[in-house]
Amino acid sequence: MYAVSLLSRFMHCSNESHFRAAKRVLRYIKGTLSYGMQFTKAENLKLVGYCDSDWAGSLDDMKSTTGYAFNLGSGMICWSSKKQAVVAQSTAEAEYIAAAAVVNQAIWLRKILADLNHEQKEATEIMCDNLSAIAIAKNPVFH
Repeated sequence: MYAVSLLSRFMHCSNESHFRAAKRVLRYIKGTLSYGMQFTKAENLKLVGYCDSDWAGSLDDMKSTTGYAFNLGSGMICWSSKKQAVVAQSTAEAEYIAAAAVVNQAIWLRKILADLNHEQKEATEIMCDNLSAIAIAKNPVFH
């Protein structure tokens, strides 16, 4: 998924090296068609979100990339990797933007689960690996 995300940035101005990289991705996909995901039965279908960000990972425009994933029970049900729309001034800001994206997705997933009669009774845990971003989120002065 990450390789495809990087390649998609050059769709409007691709060259021979991008074409070779795209062919390599396609060969990888062809070689892994038999791979799959296995889900085991879980008693508790608890939704848990994970988020991360690189800071200024794109050398072209210094924008960061947000990544998040959600587990429900024993398996991953939702994931995303996307370049942020703004240039973050610090790792804390990049991680806070990622945390905001995962919270927005968590709200939507909770509504879908409620529609499917699997309403989440407890708060959804969001795992973030940046203490500064967590402090910003917990402090109502910053909102």
